[in-house]
Amino acid sequence: MRQETVFDACGGTDGVTALAHAWHERVLADEVVAHAFSHGFHPDHTARLAAYWAEALGGPATYSDRYGDESTVVRMHSGNGPHDDMDRRAIACFDVAVADTGLDQDEELRRVLHDYFAWATTSTMARYHHSADDVPDHLRLPHWSWTGLVDPDEAP
Repeated sequence: MRQETVFDACGGTDGVTALAHAWHERVLADEVVAHAFSHGFHPDHTARLAAYWAEALGGPATYSDRYGDESTVVRMHSGNGPHDDMDRRAIACFDVAVADTGLDQDEELRRVLHDYFAWATTSTMARYHHSADDVPDHLRLPHWSWTGLVDPDEAP
């Protein structure tokens, strides 16, 4: 098993930021996924997204330290009803963004990134379709490793 974190294999902060930027560009160009951003988005969306992914993939806890916890993120993605087609397209945009940034050159890294994003998109971010008010307080940001979801008791 690889010793470096998934975050480090991505190229650290610069690599994850490039991935977040590439994904954001892809989803804004997608006729279905762009709907999620039709009411606008935070001007620092890409930086916040990169911080979130970095922390989830074994990097620094910048997202939790500066922006909020998992409950904050899940609430932003809740209360919109089921959107399976949008989720599939967002995952496809992510896979293309991985290729756009060259992270697909490492097959294991490509697979782990895909698995992480697909899991996050279809589980934690899709859990509370009815209302953002249903999201519990103080959820911990999930951590992902080369072998998948890290047990919360073992996460940093």
